[in-house]
Amino acid sequence: MSSGLFNSVLEYINIVFFLFTAGLMIMYTGMGYLSTRNTFHYRKKNSFGQLKGLIDSPISPTISIIAPAYNEGLTIVENVRSLLSLNYDKYEVIVVNDGSKDDTLEQMIRTFDMEPVAFINDPNWRSKPVRAVYRSNKKDLSKLTLVDKENGGKSDALNAGLSLSSSQYVGCIDVDCLLHPDALLHVVKSFIQHSTKRVIAVGGVIRVANSCKIEDGVLKEIKLPKSWLAKFQLLEYTRSFLIGRMAWGRIDSLLIISGAFGFFDREIALAAGGYDTNTVGEDMEIVFRMRRYMHNRNKPYTVSYIPDPLCWTEVPEDLKILINQRDRWARGNLETLVTHRDMLFNPRFGRLGLLSYPYWLFYEWLTPLLEFFGFFTVVVFYYLGILNWQFFIALTAMVYTFAMTFSVFAVLMDVFSYNQYRKTKDILILLFCALIEPLTFHPIVVWSAVRGNYKKLTKANAGWGEQVRKGFATT
Repeated sequence: MSSGLFNSVLEYINIVFFLFTAGLMIMYTGMGYLSTRNTFHYRKKNSFGQLKGLIDSPISPTISIIAPAYNEGLTIVENVRSLLSLNYDKYEVIVVNDGSKDDTLEQMIRTFDMEPVAFINDPNWRSKPVRAVYRSNKKDLSKLTLVDKENGGKSDALNAGLSLSSSQYVGCIDVDCLLHPDALLHVVKSFIQHSTKRVIAVGGVIRVANSCKIEDGVLKEIKLPKSWLAKFQLLEYTRSFLIGRMAWGRIDSLLIISGAFGFFDREIALAAGGYDTNTVGEDMEIVFRMRRYMHNRNKPYTVSYIPDPLCWTEVPEDLKILINQRDRWARGNLETLVTHRDMLFNPRFGRLGLLSYPYWLFYEWLTPLLEFFGFFTVVVFYYLGILNWQFFIALTAMVYTFAMTFSVFAVLMDVFSYNQYRKTKDILILLFCALIEPLTFHPIVVWSAVRGNYKKLTKANAGWGEQVRKGFATT
């Protein structure tokens, strides 16, 4: 290769990286603007009206909370008691025991005095066979149903719950998540407040419960996580939920609802085929499919997003478990994007095809791969003696400054909107995390995404990976 051609290739690579980085910054700046607008709008809109009036209103809809459980014997009883204490009348809790190998089933039957009841299940529905359905003999536990089925994974368990539910709306959550007592009131309000569009799904913010004080399934005191790994995830969740998803919600282009806290119009979820049992990214894929279902029929609809802190969950504090989790997320993203690839730049899907899908493809899926490739490119260029130090330092400084500023903005937005961490020390710690995250935590996320994509592209049998939890703090 001639030196002239070689220099042209290098210049081309520099231009591509610069333009991609500039586009990323413009995109995130726009998201910051949209999320701010949406936060002000939400706070103003929800300063009126009383949620309490929905508790026993005759027009309030019914809701089924579906909670898959696999080997949850240590915590299942307290978690279910928490779900049964929500401030709403017309709801039921369907716990789906997904072939647990521990004493999850026995704990439920013994503690809640449950006995088998007759049930009707569609044999052609997308889920493994249901062995039995249990209900309690106690009147005060009439809201609780236990489903025992063969193991099929989370999406399979959710499908079983969807099939057996008879409610207008279904909430698909993780059984070990802690819900705010008024969570269902906010969800119901989101479903019924639109008059011109059908609300097919409602998602919300996921908060980090590590180190928080929990008593009898109730959040008593919010504390900053003690683990640095959990602190970084708290910062990441704040960015993702209060900035990213808030922005996409502003333009009604949200393509993912967290599997830990998602509520759906049951009729539309069933019509769209329920959860895909062949993906590890079922929470993202079902939103894609439900949106496609409504688009294909030209029906007016929307997906609502609630920024209130309604759901608290435990995040991994073990590095191996965290990498497994992010590995799985990356595989789920790729699976969903490939399945719905015809949406890319397809004007028939409006903003979803022209904006949301391209964002997920280029910035959520492709960016980690480019970062990984860029790192090795820098190393190779250094050893070849052709690294443009001025360009490299300038680009690195620009990216670091922007990433740090964006994280600081997310922390300050959280303080302004919900102010969950009120101690000055906690805020300063989070700001410190924003300073060092690009150099410490972010490389772990990038590596996990690369590993996940490699597994998927090489068809490695990865599954869900190890997901062991420590349990909530009680003191």
